Amino acid sequence: MTDLNLDTQSSSLISLKQPSIHRLTQVQPHGILLVLKEPELIILQASRNTTSLLKMDAESLLGKAIDEILDSFQVERIRAGLSADNLDFINPTRIWIKRNGDDYAVFDAVFHRSADGFLVLELEPALTEENIPFLSFYHLAKASISQLEATSNLQDFCQIIVREVRKVTGFDRVMLYRFDHDGHGEVVAEEKIAELESYFGLHFPESDIPQPARKMFLSNWIRVIPDAHAEPVALYPANNPLTYQPTDLTLSILRSPYACHTEYLHNMGVGASLTISLMKDQKLWGLIACHHRTPKPVPYELRKACEFLGRVIFAEISTREETADYTYRMRLAQVQSALVEAMSEASNFIEGLTQSEPNLLDLADATGAAICFGGRWTTLGQTPSEEELNYLVQWLAKNNDDEVFYTQSLPLIYSDAERFKHVASGLLAIPISKRSYVLWFRPEVIQTVNWGGDPNHAYELKESGDDRRLCPRKSFELWKETVRLNSLSWKPVEIQATLELRKAIVNIVLKQAEELALLAQDLERSNAELKKFAYVASHDLQEPLNQVANYVQLLEMRYHDALDQDATEFIDFAVEGVSLMQTLIDDVLVYSKVDLKGIEWQLTHSEAALTHALSNLRGRIAETEATVTYDPMPQIVADGTQLMQLFQNLIGNAIKFRGTEPPKVHIGAQRQEDTWLFSVRDNGIGIDPQFSDRIFVIFQRLHTRDEYPGSGMGLAICKKIVECHRGRIWVESNVNQGATFYFTIPVGGRDAGKKTHLSHRR
Repeated sequence: MTDLNLDTQSSSLISLKQPSIHRLTQVQPHGILLVLKEPELIILQASRNTTSLLKMDAESLLGKAIDEILDSFQVERIRAGLSADNLDFINPTRIWIKRNGDDYAVFDAVFHRSADGFLVLELEPALTEENIPFLSFYHLAKASISQLEATSNLQDFCQIIVREVRKVTGFDRVMLYRFDHDGHGEVVAEEKIAELESYFGLHFPESDIPQPARKMFLSNWIRVIPDAHAEPVALYPANNPLTYQPTDLTLSILRSPYACHTEYLHNMGVGASLTISLMKDQKLWGLIACHHRTPKPVPYELRKACEFLGRVIFAEISTREETADYTYRMRLAQVQSALVEAMSEASNFIEGLTQSEPNLLDLADATGAAICFGGRWTTLGQTPSEEELNYLVQWLAKNNDDEVFYTQSLPLIYSDAERFKHVASGLLAIPISKRSYVLWFRPEVIQTVNWGGDPNHAYELKESGDDRRLCPRKSFELWKETVRLNSLSWKPVEIQATLELRKAIVNIVLKQAEELALLAQDLERSNAELKKFAYVASHDLQEPLNQVANYVQLLEMRYHDALDQDATEFIDFAVEGVSLMQTLIDDVLVYSKVDLKGIEWQLTHSEAALTHALSNLRGRIAETEATVTYDPMPQIVADGTQLMQLFQNLIGNAIKFRGTEPPKVHIGAQRQEDTWLFSVRDNGIGIDPQFSDRIFVIFQRLHTRDEYPGSGMGLAICKKIVECHRGRIWVESNVNQGATFYFTIPVGGRDAGKKTHLSHRR
């Protein structure tokens, strides 16, 4: 949403924003913290407030075992509890410590083991003499849960939660705070006293709860600050005497909050706070935040009740979210199943995705979708233009190596997308191969976000000499922001559904590739037999045709005087027919020899192939007074002989189908992204556009042989040569306006031709 102005590359500023909470060595003064060495349970460190709470100073406690401050019965019970792997069986425990004479102090004790291997004992004065009876606690929880079960609306559900927690705790304000996907938070429910300003519906920037604090909330279900104005108490000594480092207090209940946090609470007018963590799948989903204007002690039993209530309540939230997700996931699974079935039954997977009901759009609730496969685009709904799609796929290929790519704010990471933000501010993409993609699009949705204070000034940096510290904002008044260039976010179930579809597409494409490979083998065998037939036919037919021609001509020579004019004309027709038949047989043989296996791939000077073709045509060029010019020709990976034949056929046609003026032919060459585009332009009679595809079909002619001689094989041979080079050939022309024949050859030869689609402009 909003980029905060504190996001800087300064490492010192980052360290201020992300303090090492586990290295804080101060505790809140309402309790005592002791660091113990196991198994002797010797005191290594103690908070300096032991004098006021235990009537013993911290220095005198160091080196003592807890046996010296607790009676043997309590110590035996504690040691038994500590022997278990799970300290939950001992926590909390009620202990009595003798201070002076018969003066005993009652404490709630909690044990935990720190990350650096020490036992930490935290003692808080018991605020009630007895534990809350189980039945009272049960009825408290049951009453709340009964109300929750009575509502099906998630918003009402959240509101009941904050109302019940406030009723139990008596805090002035209770909020349910949920983290967004971008790390910011939103108050989704609130219960408060009337005179307090409402924070309901407001967003708070990610920096309000930095990552270290979030990790702490993951480690502690409950965090209590009974007096936000209390002065923290240091440990003595500050560093652990065994490690010479601060003891890790991440799991500590009493650990003093970071100074910036207490200042944040002061600015909000908060005197005490209680925070209940809401976790889902080992991640922090949100918080129940309780605020009070004045200091407020929270009995340990009440905290545990709130913790239990928070777990039970959030379990119900998770269940309801998962139920909603499950319903949607099942619908997407049905769509996915239908698409896979349609792909399997269709002639190709693209047809199954786009021409069935449901179609590709339904799988991700998108307004547009596009499939790039084999260099061709197929689109559904509202999408960017094909030109924009080509650029987008090139960007994706360079910037994404994962099985899925998704964003709700494409223009912020791909600036060209701002041109089509109205259809594609959101993008979800799965690669099928290196240059084949399935894309889904969502349009820009302009939103107004209500912030609790200006998120661009969440903190200010204060410097005093060498001292630098961050100070939180003082104002939490409504600050409105208009968010642009964003779509609705993609849900995890939608992303997962597209990944499953990707697997199905890949499997179908592989299956079709295997079928095509088998078909190619059959075609290869068939082509080999046809080539043998063409070769044998050309040789076997040549002999009887030669005999027919020879004997007919001999007949004319011997009996010339005895033949009338009709007979002589008939003999001439027979000789011409035989000659044409021989030409057709020769051209069929040439056509049959043009195939992929016959190509000799090598670096070829296309100008050499062109000059060779012009040399073969020099007689016709001189006869027709034709003018032939050409651009500088490139070096390409191709078969030089076939390239020469290609130029010769196209230039020969340009001369043959000339108009009233002498032929003018120009051969051009232009480098495109992955191909060379060649052109042969003439000033001849031209071609009706409706016949632009027909002229490349074998034996197809647009004119009689009396008008223009030939077998009708030349352009078919050209087409076969170009296609065997993984290129394309086409013509642009109009009658009496000349013609331009285009053909493409991949820059890298055969291998490059396999990877890219060679596009052309009509």
